[in-house]
Amino acid sequence: MTILVTGGGGFLGRNIVRALLDRGETVRIFSRQRYPEIEAWGAEAVQGDLVRPEDVERAVKGATAVFHTAARVGYWGPYAEYHATNVEGTRALLRAAEAAGVSSFVHTSSPSVVLGPTTNIEHGDESLPYVRSRIHAYGTTKGEGEALVLAANRPGFGTAALRPHFIYGPGDSHIVPRLLARARAGKLVQVGDGTNQIDVTYIENAVSAHLGAFDALVANSKAVGGRAYFIGDREPVRLWSFVNDVLTGFGVAPVARRVSFSLAKAIGFALEKSYAMLGIRDEPPLTRMAAVMLGRSHYFSHARAARDFGYDPQVSTHEGLSRLFRAGDGAA
Repeated sequence: MTILVTGGGGFLGRNIVRALLDRGETVRIFSRQRYPEIEAWGAEAVQGDLVRPEDVERAVKGATAVFHTAARVGYWGPYAEYHATNVEGTRALLRAAEAAGVSSFVHTSSPSVVLGPTTNIEHGDESLPYVRSRIHAYGTTKGEGEALVLAANRPGFGTAALRPHFIYGPGDSHIVPRLLARARAGKLVQVGDGTNQIDVTYIENAVSAHLGAFDALVANSKAVGGRAYFIGDREPVRLWSFVNDVLTGFGVAPVARRVSFSLAKAIGFALEKSYAMLGIRDEPPLTRMAAVMLGRSHYFSHARAARDFGYDPQVSTHEGLSRLFRAGDGAA
């Protein structure tokens, strides 16, 4: 069995690759750049881009299963670029996978698919509708891509989508390092009163969820096929308490300044308009969706994942942070 992992060089992707190799699977990664250290583990590598169907076909040839973790992420950028990767790239991968005889397709989605510009979600479940908002290109296009994946489910081609939130842990090169960099530069400001809660997902829990869904698809695709699942640690956290725990764990002072949610959204709107008018491609310091992510609650029930494929996060948030601090990631 050859298992293809798109985005296999990313934080989640490489951890899925490591777990699959440890289980004795034959693994191939598909990414835009080379990752010699992952190839040294024994993974085959195919370079290419999801927006080029010929690359996708080459990557999936001979595979029997796919973990699709690659995506265009972020809160800023041309909508067309998000759509090309997250929708059309996913569509091309589904077509190529079916043509190649792939039997199981696990898609990494995101809770952002249900987060709108004013969203406040507590104990949400998978019945929530997809967001449709041009100001949230990532969430909207990830939702469109997820819908394609779930609609493709059929006998002989089982598909499922997982929605892990705020993945953290040793090896993260994005979320925690970015928080630390902004805090050290004096640019991190609390949005809201600090009571908003979110799901966070330790990397080991995220990986176990993906493998659990995959195993369920292989054993009986009817159990999980065509369904989406929210994933996180056992309990939500207060976002700003979590952020301050991360900062102090790396010897950085807690956040001292704060702005209201309404002011943060107004600032985000003004910055978006200014950047667009000036043709600046860099991401603004604050956007409306960043204000939502930082100032609103968004946590979810994991009951469906527990019921359908036995999802049971083994690493608590406290232990996850302890492991992160012991690893020292982001402390430089």
